[in-house]
Amino acid sequence: MNGALLRSLTPGVLAVLVRRGADFAAAEDAVQDALVEAVRSWPADPPRDAKGWLVTVAWRKFLDARRADTARRRREDLVDQEPEPGPAPAADDTLQLYFLCAHPSLTPSSAVALTLRAVGGLTTRQIARAYLVPEATMAQRISRAKRTVSGVRLDRPGDVATVLRVLYLVFNEGYSGDIDLAAEAIRLTRQLAAVIDHPEVAGLLALMLLHHARRAARTALDGSLVPLAEQDRTQWDTKAITEGVAILQVALARDRLGEFQAQAAIAALHADAPRAEETDWVQIVEWYDELAGLTGSPVVRLNRAVAVGEADGPRAGLAALAELDESLPRHAAVAAYLHERDGDLTAAARLYAEAAHKAPNLAERDYLTRQAARLNARR
Repeated sequence: MNGALLRSLTPGVLAVLVRRGADFAAAEDAVQDALVEAVRSWPADPPRDAKGWLVTVAWRKFLDARRADTARRRREDLVDQEPEPGPAPAADDTLQLYFLCAHPSLTPSSAVALTLRAVGGLTTRQIARAYLVPEATMAQRISRAKRTVSGVRLDRPGDVATVLRVLYLVFNEGYSGDIDLAAEAIRLTRQLAAVIDHPEVAGLLALMLLHHARRAARTALDGSLVPLAEQDRTQWDTKAITEGVAILQVALARDRLGEFQAQAAIAALHADAPRAEETDWVQIVEWYDELAGLTGSPVVRLNRAVAVGEADGPRAGLAALAELDESLPRHAAVAAYLHERDGDLTAAARLYAEAAHKAPNLAERDYLTRQAARLNARR
């Protein structure tokens, strides 16, 4: 059973049911039931048209659920609308579904959470981690969003900014998490860039391409993380880097700076350095200043502290770090790195161990644990 295939087909099937009149919550339940049926039956009897099979089964599941609590006349009307078995339309509905999930009746944060859960295939835990909130809080947010849209027609698409935020978070989870969604996020952002002439859409596409270009070098053969400074840059995808830089330059020339363009500019400066030692950290600090002004994000300021440490020395980086809340995710990891560069191996080893304990995923935890062990062995 190809789980990646099922994940890729889910948004399109969900969009078909919504267009046919199913409310969002019921449509999502029906699609999930159809996926369970696919897992059970496809290994023995795979369909020739996977999407068409899922649409037909999901619609029937929806009708079965509706029949349980609707009047006879309404049941008959819905049966008349049942699609005939056969090939499903080839149109890609995923991007449309992203806009529908960003419905004006939802707050931007709720729209993003709902889309990540229903369309992106992320778990509640993964979404909570992306938002830096407890899992229970995110579960409540998603439940409220479902209740909000369950009684409205999804015929008023949401705004581009919310869709961009969703695509960015889906890419990040695909880039560093348990589910490979990065390529799908890039594909959808390309589609969006083809129909919407906006510098931030271009900026997001450039950012994704520049990060994705480094993916092959991010992990060793044993699956362990390889820090940016230690990556084999010959493994970087120069074609993707060239495309990303070109898209970014056109966007920046329009003089309508946004956060995705600023992030892409930082990624481009990393990609431009043949060796880690040749990275233009002074310019990177300047771009982080721009980004902090645009977002006010403490995570941006955390990354800026690293850049300051590279540009002006570890003491300057630690001074910048001291202005931030120590409970910030990855704060201990940054502090460990800067203390090590400053020569305080005892503090660095302790902080690496602390950071490993708080790491959001196994690969990061293993890397930080090895860093702590390495320093402890040197003392």
